[in-house]
Amino acid sequence: MPSHLRIALIGLLGMWLTIFSAQAQTVTAGPDSTQVDTQKSVTDSSRRTEKFLGWRVTRPKKAALLSAVLPGAGQIYNRRYWKLPLVYGAIGAAVGTEVFYQMRYKEYSLGYKNRTDGVAATVDTGPRSSREASAANVRVGLEFYRRNRDKWIAFTAVAYTLNIVDALVDAHLRDFDISDDLSMQWQPDVLRVPTARLTPGVAISLTLKSHK
Repeated sequence: MPSHLRIALIGLLGMWLTIFSAQAQTVTAGPDSTQVDTQKSVTDSSRRTEKFLGWRVTRPKKAALLSAVLPGAGQIYNRRYWKLPLVYGAIGAAVGTEVFYQMRYKEYSLGYKNRTDGVAATVDTGPRSSREASAANVRVGLEFYRRNRDKWIAFTAVAYTLNIVDALVDAHLRDFDISDDLSMQWQPDVLRVPTARLTPGVAISLTLKSHK
């Protein structure tokens, strides 16, 4: 079970990092237009404020705070409902594996204590630790489960943090505009390479503009 959960968590986190960094809302002009009207100025989305628990906060900050209070709430606020399985899958897998190792750690910790307390009547009754041949073997298992428990606590913190960062970044990007007028320009240029001659080429510059 732990190995499957570890693979699932790593895969989910990888997909999460790849997806949330590239999200943007696309606003396009008509197919026959050559220029998009940019005269309508709108306040930057990071400066717009909304109420959160009685305070005025920006939309990105509100999304981050919502995800900090309840994982997934920021994604709901951003209307990225399809990300909820990623959020709960990553955090759930990390927490579940952490609990698994914590339970094993407690069993081996108690078993090691019972084997080394010097009282003859005290025996190790753990379902797995009692099968170990010696107290030294129980100690090895104890350290193994403690080490993995601590590692998955860190993974849980990473998944929780990514949930907040995703909501924050998505709130900034949701109003980003990539229109038909990308302000793309090209011109002849010369490629300068220290180890080769000057090579003729074409330089292309692409300018993206924020809708808000």
